[in-house]
Amino acid sequence: MWYNTKAAGVLGIQYPILQGPFGGNLSTVKLAATVSNMGGLGGYGAYTLSPDEIINIDQQIKAATDKPYNINLWVSNSDVPTGGITDAVYENTKALFKPYFDELDIPLPPKPASLFSTFEDQVGALLATRPPAFSFMFGIPSQTLLDEFRKLNIPVMGAATTLDEAIALENAGVDLIIASGFEAGGHRPSFLDKSENSLMGTFSLVQVIKEKVKTPIIAAGGIANGKGIAAALALGASAVQIGTAFLATEESNITEFYRQTLLSEKSNHTILTRAFTGRLGRGIRNRVSSDMVGNETELLPFPLQTQFISSLRKAAFDKQQTDMILFWSGQIAPVLKHTKAADLMQSLITETNDYFNQTYKN
Repeated sequence: MWYNTKAAGVLGIQYPILQGPFGGNLSTVKLAATVSNMGGLGGYGAYTLSPDEIINIDQQIKAATDKPYNINLWVSNSDVPTGGITDAVYENTKALFKPYFDELDIPLPPKPASLFSTFEDQVGALLATRPPAFSFMFGIPSQTLLDEFRKLNIPVMGAATTLDEAIALENAGVDLIIASGFEAGGHRPSFLDKSENSLMGTFSLVQVIKEKVKTPIIAAGGIANGKGIAAALALGASAVQIGTAFLATEESNITEFYRQTLLSEKSNHTILTRAFTGRLGRGIRNRVSSDMVGNETELLPFPLQTQFISSLRKAAFDKQQTDMILFWSGQIAPVLKHTKAADLMQSLITETNDYFNQTYKN
């Protein structure tokens, strides 16, 4: 059967369908547990959480499902140079965004303070709580840390946006490689080159990685139904990771307005932008993201841009000024149909079954 893949075996799941782990407080225990309980691999994005919060979330997921699930972290949590940013850099960004703050009648924030990476502390929490699977992006953990996961028999998955990154992940000994195509919503998890230079489509990326590495591949980006799953498997993927379709369900932690935006014609137009976080990511095009095209060098590095714009985002939500709010979304959003995670999961399984059954008949 189509679902008897190497990735499914490594992860101990019935169906090689992974729910994308959302950062920014968009993941929920309920969503992860729903997907896992139906035979897939639920995911939880924990890169913004403290070690204690990670342990608490892991305990909640364990109470909600006895099936495998995945917790995701970011290896690199900051692009801020040593010593922080200069006042001149901040003033340039402030001038660029001042019209939006003025329009919403809110003050410009002070220069944000530099933050230090907490990845090692977060990983320590994971090693203590032992989730069934661990995925990471924006780099590769040290061999020492990867060895700790191997000792505990916890499968590790790393995200690649290029063939070079996939080769680096295989050399590090990961169990699975997530091939993240540029169609995907959210941040581009590139780590060997600029994200703007790492924009290969999912199905091309899967094929070139398949030619050069032996590690099982998880296709991510532009997949939201059974046909997409079948196509990914046919091209060499051993599993798929689905983000935007699960993000649009009621079990995720997005607002109802966000959900309706994903399901509206507005999702026909997405854009890759650094305007809202300082790292390149795909969301639904709006006035701010369009205005910032060509001004990327004037933006603050991640995560300072996120801090700088947080009050603008809140005010825009409060005043329903939606042309200033970034809604993360992949290019596949216009085909979304389901608002219940269980319905989506069942549809993915049924459609993929039907596709392969019909193929074999023909």
